[in-house]
Amino acid sequence: MFMRQATLTIPEVGIIAATRGMAGAGAALLLAEKISPRKRKMLGWPLFLLGALSTIPIVIDVIRKSNCRTAAGAARPADEAGSGPAHSA
Repeated sequence: MFMRQATLTIPEVGIIAATRGMAGAGAALLLAEKISPRKRKMLGWPLFLLGALSTIPIVIDVIRKSNCRTAAGAARPADEAGSGPAHSA
């Protein structure tokens, strides 16, 4: 079994949490019934789309920083991990 591991800084974790929060708040506003439909759409869609779309570059960055490891914790060689040919330094 293989899993990815990425090291993130505290600001990166904060950005991830903020974008997820925006998407969640937008979705909650869209589903809320206590606000008029017009206001729900006016507030909910921008929040939801901003949160969802801003997540894409963050996911790409996290994937680039991650490395694939076996369940035992040994790093997989790059060519087996699916990240292309290994580069020599």
